[in-house]
Amino acid sequence: MQKKDILEIKKRFKKDQATFSKMAGCYVNGEKKIVTKFIETFLNLEEDEYHKYLEIAKKVLTGTVGNNLLELRFQQEVGRITEKQTFYMDLKRTRLLKDELLDAFYESVIENYHYVGNFIILLFHDAYDVITKTEDNLKLDESEEVYEYVLCAVCPVSLSDPGLSYVEDENMIRARHRDWVVEMPKHGFVYPAFIDRSQDLDAVMYFTKNAKDPHPEFMEDILGCQMKETAQLQKESFQAMVKGSLEDGNQPSEEIFMEVQDQLSAMVADYKATYADADVEPMVLTQRDVEGILVDSGIPENVTKEITASYGSYYGEDLPLAESLIDAKVLKEKQQRDKEERLKKEVSLLHSELEKVKEEKEKEEAGDYDVILRVKEEKVAKIRSQIIDGQKCIVIPVEDHEQAMINGVEDLLK
Repeated sequence: MQKKDILEIKKRFKKDQATFSKMAGCYVNGEKKIVTKFIETFLNLEEDEYHKYLEIAKKVLTGTVGNNLLELRFQQEVGRITEKQTFYMDLKRTRLLKDELLDAFYESVIENYHYVGNFIILLFHDAYDVITKTEDNLKLDESEEVYEYVLCAVCPVSLSDPGLSYVEDENMIRARHRDWVVEMPKHGFVYPAFIDRSQDLDAVMYFTKNAKDPHPEFMEDILGCQMKETAQLQKESFQAMVKGSLEDGNQPSEEIFMEVQDQLSAMVADYKATYADADVEPMVLTQRDVEGILVDSGIPENVTKEITASYGSYYGEDLPLAESLIDAKVLKEKQQRDKEERLKKEVSLLHSELEKVKEEKEKEEAGDYDVILRVKEEKVAKIRSQIIDGQKCIVIPVEDHEQAMINGVEDLLK
């Protein structure tokens, strides 16, 4: 599923281009009871309602592919179409005109959707004449196929905020009447999925507003599809996998994971540079790739094998895109840490150079002198010359609390 396919459908959701035939809905309260059901001819809606419903439908096709928009596959048995897939094929074919199918769908959502509060289930039916395109993407004025689909949006319904408002009839300021307001959808789907400018009856395009909370029960129990992680959850799983295997090591796991992220980012950058002029799929991260990244990050062989095995076991054949596992925040922290380390080294080198210059200067100043003294200003007046045992000496009085250093040695005077 590519962004360009989604945009081709989404760009039609405008006043002069939308072709929705029917829209059905079911409003459910916080006790999971149906409050009302309705079905409308979409083109007969009042203009304000028309635009609001279009905004809701458009939202289901909004977000990042692989994170907010997922391509799901039905949990098919070999050579057989599942009951769920048959159900959604019938829902599409009957164009939302069969009450028993609508009721069955509403009940499935109400029973399986884990949500606390009021919500509304909306279904839209549409048929799109897919215009033929040439190899250079020029459109021809003829239909290649009719893409017929249903779009579902599940939207929270919340009380409007309390407040004061002006009541014109009374010419007074009163407490505002609180309404139940339909919000933008949290979850939704399009069936069948639109892939490579054609319908795919074996796939569903699934929408989740929050990539950290995709509601797997919607994917599995309502749609009958195989659960799929969002890019955000894949990233978190990969991080836990690597850090969990490094916890017993001597080197901090955070520091090593930063190096892993750096190696992963470099690998993706190399892949993009290599295939910059080619129309290729994004890079998928294989077990072999993971092993190479871990080795290049300096992770011990036994830990590398453990992480690589966990990776293969966890993801199986449904491998994530390499770019989905890159954590921009971690990379930024590593860049900052590397910068600080470079500055520390530069400061240390500067100190060493200054010490060398200082030593060389002292040697130059010393000239032919055998004794050179460096004392605090207040002790200069106390220094005197004295003959002791026939030997000319320089006497410097030292109090009990005072410290002295001679040629870098501190403990000569005790």
